[in-house]
Amino acid sequence: MENNKISVGLDIGTTKIVAMIGRKNEYGKAEILGIGKSKSLGVHRGVVNNITQTIQSIQQAVQEAEAEAGLKIEEVTVGIAGQHIRSLQHSDYITRANSEVVIDEEDIDRLINQVHKLVMLPGEEIIHVLPQEYKIDGQAEIKEPIGMYGGRLEANFHVVVGQVSSIRNIGRCVKSSGLELEGITLEPLASANAVLSQEEKEAGVALIDIGGGTTDLAVFKDGIIRHTAVIPFGGNVVTEDIKEGCSIIEKQAELLKIKFGSAWPGENKDNEIVSIPGLRGREPKEITLKNLSKIIHARVVEIIEQVYVEIKNYGHEEQKKKLIAGIVLTGGGSQLKHLKQLVEYITGMDTRIGYPNEHLAGDSDDDIASPLYATAVGLVMDGLKRQERKRIEKEVEEMSSIAVEVSEENIEEEEEIIEAPKKERKSFLDKLTERVKDFLDNAE
Repeated sequence: MENNKISVGLDIGTTKIVAMIGRKNEYGKAEILGIGKSKSLGVHRGVVNNITQTIQSIQQAVQEAEAEAGLKIEEVTVGIAGQHIRSLQHSDYITRANSEVVIDEEDIDRLINQVHKLVMLPGEEIIHVLPQEYKIDGQAEIKEPIGMYGGRLEANFHVVVGQVSSIRNIGRCVKSSGLELEGITLEPLASANAVLSQEEKEAGVALIDIGGGTTDLAVFKDGIIRHTAVIPFGGNVVTEDIKEGCSIIEKQAELLKIKFGSAWPGENKDNEIVSIPGLRGREPKEITLKNLSKIIHARVVEIIEQVYVEIKNYGHEEQKKKLIAGIVLTGGGSQLKHLKQLVEYITGMDTRIGYPNEHLAGDSDDDIASPLYATAVGLVMDGLKRQERKRIEKEVEEMSSIAVEVSEENIEEEEEIIEAPKKERKSFLDKLTERVKDFLDNAE
C-alpha cells in the first residue's frame, strides 16, 4: 500500500491522545486502518504544560496505531484547541485600481493578507481567516466574487486567534516524537467535518464538542462557519466536583460518572445507593445516586449556559441567523446520560448526539464511530483532503507546463493557471504549518 495514500490524525487532548490512521476507500469514505490511544499526561485544558510527558504519550499512541495498521507513520495532521483560542468578527476592504477588470484570486488574497496585518495582543497570532460574505461596490450578500466587476471589494471575516507559543509547543512535541507536521487544524472545525452533514451546516447548527479539559463550539449557517469559541471547562471538572463532593479518589469519581452519572437529578430515586470500597482497610462509602446526579447537574448546567452565551453572541435570536438544525453534541462528555434532554431544556433548541459515522466506511468498528473519536476522524479526513488538494495542484502544474511547451495559444494554459491558485488559497493553516516547521528547524 502506498504510504502517501494514508492520512494520520493526531488528537492531542487533555484526557487522551489519539492517533488514527485512515485512507479513502473506493466510495470516497474514510476507512480506518489503525487507532492508538494513550493517557494524556502533559496537557492541561488543551494546552501543553509538560513537553516530555506529552512526547511519551504521543509516541505510545502512535506505536499502538502503527502496530494495528502494520504501517509506519511519518506525517500527522494535528488538531489545536485550548483555552487560548478566541475568535472575532472583522470587516475590511480594498480599492481596486481598475474596476473594468474582473475580480480574481489575487484581489481576494490581497484582502485576506490585509486582515492578517491586524494588530493582535502580544504573543497572539491569527490562525484562521474565514471570509463570510463579500460586498462589491455596496452590493451585499455575494458568496463568490471571482469573475465580477467592481472597484471596491469588501468582506466580513471570522478571524480565529491563538497563542503562537502554544502552537509551537505542539509542533515541538510532534517533531520530538519523530514525526513530521503535515498540517494543523482547529479542533472544532475537525469535529464539525466529522459529525455534521452539509444540510445542517446550511440550515444553521451549533456543534458542541465536550472534551476532558475544554468544550469547543463551532456555529455554522448557510454552509459557512460563523462563530468559534473554546470554553475552559470539560468533563474533568465534573469528575473533580464528584471527587470533592463525595470525598473519593479521582479514579472512583470517573468510574461513578461514567457508570451511574446522570445530568438530570429527577431520574434517580432517593433509595438508590452505590457503595464504594474504602481506602486500605477503611469502611466502604455509600453514595446516593440522587446526590451524585445533583453534583453533575450543577456543573453541567454551568458549562451549557456558558456555551449558550456564546451562541447568543453569534446572534442566533435574530431571524436571519436562526439555527434551524439546533445543536449537535459530540466528544467524550456528550455520552453523559440525559445530557441531550438537559441541553434541550436549557436552550430550547433541538439537540442530537453527533457520531462520526457519516464519513466512515460501512464496515468500521462501532468503537471508532463513538463521539469520543469525532475529532480524530475529522483530522484524518482533513489530512486526506489536503493530500487530494496537493495532488490536484501537482496535476495542474504539470498540465500547465505541458500547455506552455506544446502550444503558443495560451488559452488552455491561462485557464489552468487560474485554477491552480484557487486550490492554494483554501487554508491559511497550510502557511501556518510551514511557519511552525521553519521555526522548529531554525530552533534545532
